[in-house]
Amino acid sequence: MKYWLFLFSLLSCSVCAEEPRELFWEDLVPIDFVVPEVNVNHNGNMSQAEPDAPVVEELNNTLVKIPGFVVPLEGDSTAITEFLLVPFFGACIHVPPPPSNQIVYVKFSEGVPISNLNDAIWVTGTLSTEGWKGDIASVGYRLTGIKIDSFEG
Repeated sequence: MKYWLFLFSLLSCSVCAEEPRELFWEDLVPIDFVVPEVNVNHNGNMSQAEPDAPVVEELNNTLVKIPGFVVPLEGDSTAITEFLLVPFFGACIHVPPPPSNQIVYVKFSEGVPISNLNDAIWVTGTLSTEGWKGDIASVGYRLTGIKIDSFEG
């Protein structure tokens, strides 16, 4: 019996020790897709240029860590449970949304504190290529959040 408990603990530890794949925004874009520039115009048009941009299917169901900025969707003054992770500050709020493959819909079952929306963060979790549509943008990826960290660098 002790042997089985020892073996089980070894297997459990190896699963827990899995390191997330560190991604950056260019990793979310298929090789043959050219990301259009976001044009900031002041005529009130906040239309998303590429709402159905292609995703990298090989990333589906991958444990990842990706940096970005938060656009809150659900939560309260102490914690948020749903947000969009975007590559630059102000995306989807002050300028038109980037292509859908440059936005990640993030959901935490328990709320996480976000102290300053101006600061970049790292988000770790399981990435999915299942899209998401909201009022402000179409999104190419979903991420089931495990943890957040401040972005240093």
